[in-house]
Amino acid sequence: MNVRDNWRVVLLVVFVVLSSVALFAPTGDSAPDSAAASNQLSAAQQESNASNATNTTVTRTVQTDDGPTNLRFGLELSGGTRIRAPLVGMTAEGVEFSAEEETTVEREVASELGVSELDVEARAETSTVELFTRNATTEEFSSALQGVGYDVSTGDIRDGVTEQTLETAVQVLEDKISGAGSLQGGDVAISRSADQSFVLVEVPGATRGEVLELIGDRGQVVVVAHFPGENGTYRNVPLFTQDGIAGVGQVREDENGQPVVPTTLTTDAARNLTNAMQRFGFTEEGVNACRTRQPSDSDGYCLYTVRGGGVVDGEIRGEVVYKAGIRPSLAQLFANGDFVQDPSFSTSAPDRATAQQLKLDLQAGALPTELDVDSGTSYYLQPTLAERFKTFSVVTGLVAMVAVTGVVFARYRQPGVALPMALTAAAEVYILLGFAAAVGLALDLSHIAGFIAVIGTGVDDLVIIADEILQSGDVKTGRVFESRFRKAFWVIGAAAATTIIALSPLAVLSLGDLQGFAIVTIVGVLVGVLVTRPAYGDILRSVVLD
Repeated sequence: MNVRDNWRVVLLVVFVVLSSVALFAPTGDSAPDSAAASNQLSAAQQESNASNATNTTVTRTVQTDDGPTNLRFGLELSGGTRIRAPLVGMTAEGVEFSAEEETTVEREVASELGVSELDVEARAETSTVELFTRNATTEEFSSALQGVGYDVSTGDIRDGVTEQTLETAVQVLEDKISGAGSLQGGDVAISRSADQSFVLVEVPGATRGEVLELIGDRGQVVVVAHFPGENGTYRNVPLFTQDGIAGVGQVREDENGQPVVPTTLTTDAARNLTNAMQRFGFTEEGVNACRTRQPSDSDGYCLYTVRGGGVVDGEIRGEVVYKAGIRPSLAQLFANGDFVQDPSFSTSAPDRATAQQLKLDLQAGALPTELDVDSGTSYYLQPTLAERFKTFSVVTGLVAMVAVTGVVFARYRQPGVALPMALTAAAEVYILLGFAAAVGLALDLSHIAGFIAVIGTGVDDLVIIADEILQSGDVKTGRVFESRFRKAFWVIGAAAATTIIALSPLAVLSLGDLQGFAIVTIVGVLVGVLVTRPAYGDILRSVVLD
């Protein structure tokens, strides 16, 4: 074979080889998610908390589907849970304020409504104020904004959250799912309808209960200072949330067997914490002054780890997962300001399961608002049923190939024409599988439908080429062959362009299964026009001219 004259066939072989590498080459089991981080603790701080983390390395396991290939399978072919739900919240639009006023707006609106500041998000860039709570109406929200000086009516308030909040929620959920070792391989995306946006969560191999346990609440963690105030009353002051966390280590046990989460604060959070400890008396009369054995509203000088809430009107909202006092050595670090230089400590939890969830919340961050699961939909597919779908998908693909090959042989009755046609169509599907493995596409039934569509359209184009060349009289020279092939290829190219244009909106928009079908079909059409159709032309030229 003359390589120069048959370079398109060589290109097809190269693509097949690359697809084989993508499908079968070892990919490894894990990859480092972040570099090791080490913190040298002072002797005093080691004494106050011996469980502080040094040389902490966080790794993320990359889960692949069992089997001889690197193909990944989505929910419909591996089983698992899909949850589609909106985010709780409403948005006031057209509220004008500066970036410097954002914190003030959040504080004043929260005070008017009697909610936590964490439930209000003011964005000067988009002139919006969002409220993340179920316990308020649009009338109450507009009244609160009017109460702080903004001319906002109920018509300026819509249900739902902003695009920035949606994107933040998707990122946090992705981090939570990827950080949960037992729920690897999940996917989070934004799904839209005519008038509402949803968060779509798909986790293969997980039950609905497992997924909801991970994403069912906001995962908000707040460290609160509880201490005596004036007139014998006690105060609760939030110190920092996940925004003040710079690093989180692996769960371990301290010298007393207590599960702890090693944590490092940002410089700003460490400085604010140090100032608060000095101002609220934790470095003096508050040393070793936390009474944790009998929970009450007057525990002394304590640091509370609160999950799922915050502080509203001085009252704690959420679950207090642990209470801790300040030991003398740590109090000394706060008193002389050395804590800012090395802001590492450990957040305790009552048991290891709570500590693991606390670590995940601290590491991934908090959702800006919770998912309204009751207003959404959930779907669970048993893995055994999904395995049957996978088997039937393979059988359907093979039946399609056999049926198309049989029709082609019946039409031409020339093995030299029909056999290359069938092999070229099979190579096109093989290249698509390699593409799916290379990009980590999780195959679902919609993708399988796209593969079958590619088989049909691919063979249809090859039939056009064969008919144009063979049905127009004998081919005596290469010039005649090239003329007829070029004419057929223009027809194929026009049809491919039409297909791509028609399916492009489905591939771009978040339309669920239709998107997967469109993506596979478009890639298949491109592979066909650029690689397999020209290669078949070279093969057919050799057969006809010989």
